[in-house]
Amino acid sequence: MAKPRMSYLQIWNMSFGFFGIQFGWGLQMANMSAIYEYLGAEQSDIAWLWIAAPITGLLVQPVVGYYSDRTWNWLGRRRPYFLVGALLSTLALIAMPNSSAVWMAAGLLWILDASINITMEPFRAFVGDMLPREQRTTGFAMQSLLIGLGAVLSSGLPFILTNVFGVTGETGAGIIPAPVQIAFYVGSAVFLSAVLYTILTTKEYPPSDLAEFQRLKAESAGFGNAFTQILSGIGSMPKAMRQLALVQFFTWFALFCMWIYFVPAVATKVFGGVPGSPEYQRGNEWGGVCFSVYNGVAFVFAFVLLAVARRISPRVIHRVALAAGGVGLILAAVVQEQYALLFSMTLVGIAWASILSMPYAMLSNAIPASKMGFYMGVFNFFIVLPQILASAGLGLLMESVLGDNPMNAVLLGGGSMVLAGMLVTLVSKEVEDFSAQ
Repeated sequence: MAKPRMSYLQIWNMSFGFFGIQFGWGLQMANMSAIYEYLGAEQSDIAWLWIAAPITGLLVQPVVGYYSDRTWNWLGRRRPYFLVGALLSTLALIAMPNSSAVWMAAGLLWILDASINITMEPFRAFVGDMLPREQRTTGFAMQSLLIGLGAVLSSGLPFILTNVFGVTGETGAGIIPAPVQIAFYVGSAVFLSAVLYTILTTKEYPPSDLAEFQRLKAESAGFGNAFTQILSGIGSMPKAMRQLALVQFFTWFALFCMWIYFVPAVATKVFGGVPGSPEYQRGNEWGGVCFSVYNGVAFVFAFVLLAVARRISPRVIHRVALAAGGVGLILAAVVQEQYALLFSMTLVGIAWASILSMPYAMLSNAIPASKMGFYMGVFNFFIVLPQILASAGLGLLMESVLGDNPMNAVLLGGGSMVLAGMLVTLVSKEVEDFSAQ
């Protein structure tokens, strides 16, 4: 059926849950490496301990996408998954800062990532469900804006609690500092509230032919059918989706290098600290500030994307943005100076805004509407596979090639992101489709 154009307020409402989702992600990305080190993990072990994130995404998102395509009840199609994932994520965020051992934190990270993925994947498909084709880029740019806002606040929250509210960051061995604990409690409330706001303010469109929808759902019922169709869907991806997948692979390898090692690199190489020392805690907090900067820039740059998305090719936007982000990471590793890192993170923020919106806007023009959730889930493979590679291989590289220097891992990420920008040139122009605008 023809979908009516939505106002900016309506697009804001349907996207607002992403503010909460990214609040949870931001806390995780800025603090998990430090949490592991507070609990006694070695530098070379950290990459392995992060492997929960990509594996849960690999397993959860395609399955959730497949089943959400086939769901319709009193709450809608995607909203039941929003609610279940938000409730589970809230509980995991409350439990995480109470971890007393590395194994406990790692186990809770598996639960937290699986829960966030249950909520997040349907939000990507939600844009394709609710918006006409000519507004999808705007919808994804709005998600990027709210993701940036959520990540700014969450990444910098421990620093704010310490330096504005006077919460002491001093801690002993095996104890997670109070600012980090409080930040996770705040994040749990924000996550649930934001997702509930979207659920309560946005109604979903029912299937245009409910009887046909129910018939197709019955024919494809069962996990065996789901597994078969997921595998066949991977093999039959549209050409443009395969091209975008290659870009995603190198983009997300770069991001995982940054997420795993940037904060420890700042704490040890810029501030000269060791885990448990005041210098390390200050470096950890400054790393959170740096993450807030790149997310803040992404928030601001999302407004630019909203303004230019209908006039400039998404391929051009994404190519330039990835090049900027790659240069930013390279500069961070080369300069290694506290305030210069903020400029580097500004460039990364430009890339991050595009990463959160342009690939999905292009993809939504290359896949059938009836399989929007499924293909969005399959597309996630090319986000999580490079992360699994990073988790499995970076620890070994740290010991054998990178000199156990986390800044070298950041440098590797910068090179990977530059390569991703170059690969955007190979993506078919069919993903743009300005004819609909």
